[in-house]
Amino acid sequence: MKSTAVTSVVLAGGGTAGHVNPLLAVADELRAREPEARILALGTTSGLEAELVPERGYRLWPVPRVPLPRRPSVDLLRLPGRLSAAVKAAEAAIDEIGAQAVVGFGGYVSTPAYLAARRRGVPVVIHEQNARPGLANKLGARWAARVGATFPGTALPGARVVGLPLRAEIAELVSAREADPVAARVQAADALGLDAALPTLVVTGGSSGAASVNAALAGSVDALLRAGVQVLHLTGKGKDGPVRTAVEAATAAGGHEAARYQVREYLSEMQLALAVADLVVARSGAGTVCELAALGVPAVYVPLPIGNGEQRLNAAPLVEAGGGLLVDDADLTPAWVAEHVPALLADRTRLDAMASAARTTGVRDGAARVVDLVAEAVAQSDAGSGSGRQA
Repeated sequence: MKSTAVTSVVLAGGGTAGHVNPLLAVADELRAREPEARILALGTTSGLEAELVPERGYRLWPVPRVPLPRRPSVDLLRLPGRLSAAVKAAEAAIDEIGAQAVVGFGGYVSTPAYLAARRRGVPVVIHEQNARPGLANKLGARWAARVGATFPGTALPGARVVGLPLRAEIAELVSAREADPVAARVQAADALGLDAALPTLVVTGGSSGAASVNAALAGSVDALLRAGVQVLHLTGKGKDGPVRTAVEAATAAGGHEAARYQVREYLSEMQLALAVADLVVARSGAGTVCELAALGVPAVYVPLPIGNGEQRLNAAPLVEAGGGLLVDDADLTPAWVAEHVPALLADRTRLDAMASAARTTGVRDGAARVVDLVAEAVAQSDAGSGSGRQA
């Protein structure tokens, strides 16, 4: 198929970092290929996109938030009016730049974007970040020209595995580690006030933290410090108190150096933590799994015990390859951490094998693969073969 330049695209996805970060990575790839490309990002004025999109230098086109009720409620009665207004806003964005395609990443703004694209005869390209797709992408995939999935086995028609578009900071770290892993580790350790020579555990429950993960680590502080482990523990906002108390008690009783267990609520430069990590304990959101795989960082994945089970599915391919361990939330106790984590950090051969296995599942060019799908969809549309499957 003849290549077609992609010079005008509407991107839709917001509400969470899991939707916004891939959107921005794809926007950057589009701009890298066509510096004068016209790019509009649909989003709400209250989601993360309202801050992150303009910060990256892209124009945000406001669209009313349209939650899809999962059960009868007042919101269900309001849905038609809200959806109509959101679709009109998305149509206006398409018209504003004469968009060649609409690329959606799921979330509240994607449904009206897909409907607007269909009404305007513009091809839709979908990227699904999770192993189990959301409602918006299930709908849009019915007539999408191309569908990209992060993980194999994602139940969307015609899905092609393209991986997750990596945040610019992570993509840069991948390159830095390939060029000089020791230098990347030392620079990150210096920036964080850590010792690059010590075996380092990074603990994170995501931006909001994970109380059960925090409790398991707080109960094993003494065991970790006695084993000579250095810890960077990101607790989530407002959840650092019990962990700090546990660290103070353990250092006072055992004479440990408090600086070896660093507690922070949040770290905006997460790439620094991943650059110095020998092992990570984390939830298994799509972003976390894919970033650790791309970097080749071993991890203990503790899937969120509520929801639709997508976090367990996200981690499954990497764990099956040997790049991580999967531990149920209920099983991650202080005793489990004390028994398994210091021993794993002391086993360099096993860590190296896990790192290599993780890298075999990692995709480092996800953004480029998504943009390739967009180019294919635009070329197909320009060739007069329609915008994709019809519902």
